Amino acid sequence: MGKVMMVVAEAQGGKLRQVSLEALQTAYTLKEEDDEIIAVLPGYELTDAAHELAGHVEGRVITLEHPDLKTYLAEAYGFVFSRLIANLQPDLVLLGHTAVGRDLAPQLASLLDAGQISDVTALEMTDEGALFTRPLFAGKAFEKKRLLGSRGVVTLRPNNLPPAAPVNASEEIVPFDYTTPETSLRTAIRDVVRKASGRVDLSEAKVVVSGGRGVKSADGFKPLEELAEVLQGAVGASRGACDAGYCDYAMQIGQTGKVVTPELYIACGISGAIQHLAGMSQSRIIIAINKDPEAPIFKMADYGIVGDLFEVVPLLTQEFKQALSRQ
Repeated sequence: MGKVMMVVAEAQGGKLRQVSLEALQTAYTLKEEDDEIIAVLPGYELTDAAHELAGHVEGRVITLEHPDLKTYLAEAYGFVFSRLIANLQPDLVLLGHTAVGRDLAPQLASLLDAGQISDVTALEMTDEGALFTRPLFAGKAFEKKRLLGSRGVVTLRPNNLPPAAPVNASEEIVPFDYTTPETSLRTAIRDVVRKASGRVDLSEAKVVVSGGRGVKSADGFKPLEELAEVLQGAVGASRGACDAGYCDYAMQIGQTGKVVTPELYIACGISGAIQHLAGMSQSRIIIAINKDPEAPIFKMADYGIVGDLFEVVPLLTQEFKQALSRQ
């Protein structure tokens, strides 16, 4: 009898998150001949996301759909997953290292009485089993870990592992019955007020254009937003820009903000403090734009442009528009 691997997927705004497909592909990489992969999607109004997920799964897709699960709440998710795990008895659980995944994973590890490996950025298969790589000390060092025992929970950092490709799915989507706990939930989320934005999710963006104190004002982010729109990317910021009131803290990248690993990171007017580097140092290509040729960010950058961002960024935007129009 093979192992049961459970992939916990996430939907955001009715759409499947990319990291869910990355977790699914990791399960395929780990899968042995008799193993079973089960994808689980919690939330509410999941029809589109569930069908998208099913298009990538060679196995069962289980939906946990209920108004209590529309917005992540540790108590509600813990209740339903305790019943699901008792039913499925998975050996390995894989999920994204997102805000939800970071909070949910310890609960699942406790329910399974299993070890947990968090924030995995690479996977290596060896004769002794899977080796998971994760960063330490804000990306200054890395460690390789393996799971001991028959069970485990692993969270994966977005944009580091390949996503699962579409398959000819034949399995149906199976709903899992959820009933409100006998004792009512102690916490209830009545409403979530989101800032109106059509931008790409920062943690999963392939391109990130970030601004620091060098943008000088909230209006200084407008050229960065135009460049990000052309590149179909997201806009981020350093803590300095957030502390100065130029932008919302939801955009902050760094040790006390979000950790991003895009294919392209463009740092505009960012000096390169170690706290900021901790959040973006694993980007595949880093471009730095700064007036100060001695700025620390240039030591990290693959390409550096010494100049005024208000002159350089519009020129880049124009050039990218022309280049993309020819494709």
